[in-house]
Amino acid sequence: MTAANEVLAGYEKLLQRSARMLDWARQGEWAHLVQEESVYVVAVEDLKRLEAGYTLDRADMQRKADLLERILEQDAEVRQRLETRRDELSGLIGDTRRRRDMSRAYGSVAGKPTPIDQGHR
Repeated sequence: MTAANEVLAGYEKLLQRSARMLDWARQGEWAHLVQEESVYVVAVEDLKRLEAGYTLDRADMQRKADLLERILEQDAEVRQRLETRRDELSGLIGDTRRRRDMSRAYGSVAGKPTPIDQGHR
């Protein structure tokens, strides 16, 4: 396999990993997404080292550009889905805090005995 073929094969693999990450995000499988993303980051670093010593010809550069465009499109959707999930979690955390605060505020009042003559003076 030539160096150019190795580089392009590396970008093909990144595209496949990116597609898996998008599938996990669409399914809401966040733990799987994080695992795949960690493998993806390592693959990017490996490809960067591989590509450093080689120059691609015009046709190979165009193929690389096409692959990168598809990877970036998938990445944009993954990011959008992650932002939506972050907003959902922020809402849940806010709800939990409000319930806790209400429980503290009203729970401490509810737990105190009421004097018998309160309000009868």
